[in-house]
Amino acid sequence: MQAAKRVKVRRARWGMVTGAIAVALALGGCGGGDDGGGGGPGGAADDPIVIGVSLPLTGDFSEPGKGVERGYEAWAKIVNDGGGLLGRQVELKILDDQSSADRVVADYEQLIGRDQVDLVFGPFSSRLVIPSARVAEEYGMLFVEPAGAAKEVFEQGFKNLFYAAPAVADDHYKLLAEYIAALPEGQRPKTAAYAAMDDPFAQGTAYGLKAKLEAAGIKSVVNEVYPPNATDFGSIAAKIAASKADMVVGGSQYQDGVNLIVALQQLNYQPKMAAFSTAPTEAEFAKAIGNKTEGILAPTGYTPKAKYPSNVEFVEKYTAQFGNPPGEDEANAYTTGQVVAAAVKAVGCAEQGDCQQRLVAWVRGNQVETVVGPLRWDDQGRPQAAHMIQQWVDGKIQIVLPEDLKEADLVFPKPKW
Repeated sequence: MQAAKRVKVRRARWGMVTGAIAVALALGGCGGGDDGGGGGPGGAADDPIVIGVSLPLTGDFSEPGKGVERGYEAWAKIVNDGGGLLGRQVELKILDDQSSADRVVADYEQLIGRDQVDLVFGPFSSRLVIPSARVAEEYGMLFVEPAGAAKEVFEQGFKNLFYAAPAVADDHYKLLAEYIAALPEGQRPKTAAYAAMDDPFAQGTAYGLKAKLEAAGIKSVVNEVYPPNATDFGSIAAKIAASKADMVVGGSQYQDGVNLIVALQQLNYQPKMAAFSTAPTEAEFAKAIGNKTEGILAPTGYTPKAKYPSNVEFVEKYTAQFGNPPGEDEANAYTTGQVVAAAVKAVGCAEQGDCQQRLVAWVRGNQVETVVGPLRWDDQGRPQAAHMIQQWVDGKIQIVLPEDLKEADLVFPKPKW
């Protein structure tokens, strides 16, 4: 069958039925009922290249998970519209891991072992990346992932893993820490309060900044960790407000960051500086906190305004496909596709077996031009670039660091919210 001209996306959810796993696959794409997975290594020239992915489309990480899904879909559409990879269309086979580490393992076991997909892309969240990367490693598969930046990811000894973003979690706030440390002593914040989700990435961003600020002499007065499903932030907000910390740092995803900020607003806590991971960069953020965004900071590895040639195309075509510009989650997913595609084109293969190690070796030894800029990795798969710092200024989020990329001057102290 001739490969479909549009992206075929398959989603499945795993459920336990009388002790056995039942898989229900909903197919979208060309007619003909092609439901046989990747067709094994070395598919025919007119067969699609099938790429297996597990994403948290439901559960705690569903909001960013759906963003990653859109990024993958945009990448696949642009590749297919341009003639595919190695002259073959690409097909995404996406499973919903429901934000569960156990389920993500089962998903990649299915995708690689039973469905025999040609390639895999990584999931969202360090919590899901580590167990899924272990499966990919056992099968010898190249594993490029868009959202596993915690230091624990790179301490597992993985040989096939690469993070498709500018910097690891501990260094997301590197430029902000340098800015604060360079302030005159009389202006610099003296105390900081930290609240982080019990998640490797979220804690990594917050504690990476914490370590850097403590080294600069800024005292930590609150350090709270909350579970991923937390919804009531009243007690944590009360501790932060009572501390009167000059600065508040949230190691957050999305809804938790919103809930904490709202709780702090209700207590009329007014920090001189407020920084939150992920949440402030999401499209719904301003409305969710009552449009009281001014001065809130966040690290980001991506801006749709970047002039990298592939980013100009990505923003234009993503916006046409989905109706609004891409965010960081979408961009990191798209970058994942770019890295894998560059390796496939250079090596000339896309299937399980010896091809995978050739792909791994190529990525390890080369720089790839992406929508987040040029990327190169160390031996542990850590990218060797830096995140930008964004801030809500005059009602919109703008780059304030580094100096050579800034769209506005960093506002300090933060206006009242």
